[in-house]
Amino acid sequence: MLARKFALEAARALLRMMPKKPGQAGFTLIELLIAMVVVAILGAIALPAYNNYILRGKVPEATSNLAAKRVKIEQFFQDNRTYVGAPVLANDSSTSQYFDFSGTATASTYTLTATGKASMTGFTYTVDQSNARASTVTGVSGWTGNASCWVTKQGGQC
Repeated sequence: MLARKFALEAARALLRMMPKKPGQAGFTLIELLIAMVVVAILGAIALPAYNNYILRGKVPEATSNLAAKRVKIEQFFQDNRTYVGAPVLANDSSTSQYFDFSGTATASTYTLTATGKASMTGFTYTVDQSNARASTVTGVSGWTGNASCWVTKQGGQC
């Protein structure tokens, strides 16, 4: 009996909040709550997709710089018949906003590495003298590395 009385009082309170005149403008509390729920659901879906989109947009900064550095080190090898001492092997933290570049070399082999920084921390891309590309991703939700290519999408896709 008490629950029924409470339900009737709640219904009357809701009816009082609704506009009584046909020309009266405004929103009811229920309409505002429904709109807030819809916005929250859309935000919960859109925010992770947007963050993933932002990460994917920063990956080409690593891959394009590694490709350019690979060309430069091969040109150095053509002139000197060794990879040792190539300028592109030096640590480079100023070329890119999101990646640091480094390299190691012997007379006949090299490995160039792009290591993520700032919002790209956890991403590492490498390339060697045989153009073998690899990527390692740690600590980034939904992203995994790939030992045979440069990862550009979630799930280790190249």
